[in-house]
Amino acid sequence: MDTSKITMPLGIVIRRQPGITRWAKHVWRAVAVLPGAGPADWTELRRDGDVVEFHAATVPLELYRADAEAYMVSLAMNPPTIFVVLRRDDDPDSPHDYVVHTATASAYEAQDYQDSGEEIIEPVPMPEGLIAWVKSFTDVHFHEEEFKKRKRRKHFEDLKEDGIGDSRIRQTADVYRTPSQTKPAQSGPNKSKETLH
Repeated sequence: MDTSKITMPLGIVIRRQPGITRWAKHVWRAVAVLPGAGPADWTELRRDGDVVEFHAATVPLELYRADAEAYMVSLAMNPPTIFVVLRRDDDPDSPHDYVVHTATASAYEAQDYQDSGEEIIEPVPMPEGLIAWVKSFTDVHFHEEEFKKRKRRKHFEDLKEDGIGDSRIRQTADVYRTPSQTKPAQSGPNKSKETLH
């Protein structure tokens, strides 16, 4: 059995409410997730006037061993967060402006989608059962790397250049010499003025 990846069906609840500007008829937001949900296609869950909540879709939530650190970040948020990715629906006859593209427990993957600018990323609080499921997987696979002090490599010590910085050796281009040591000796009237002060 492969334990490096696990999957759970996750229902996505989308709320539609009237838009607040004349350019947007509706505002669509992911507001909840339903762990272990069955298939759905914009099933109406509740209605309150013009505000409607739909079980819009069920998508697979996949956890990968390699992403355990990213799940730790999501679990450490207040509250622990799952991210729903919505994409604009290209079907002109669709009654819904968006489709559910995916859901992820990885804060890093959510940031990648955010950077693309092509999707809407909605942070949604994880229910208790989902927190436990993600945490149990993460606890098994996340191993914080120990800090290891780097040892000095011997070949750097062998590259020492004899004479650099040695005040007994005359060097006009010594980068280790202090500025006062590289100034030319003063002579003439300026020197006598300094001695008078």
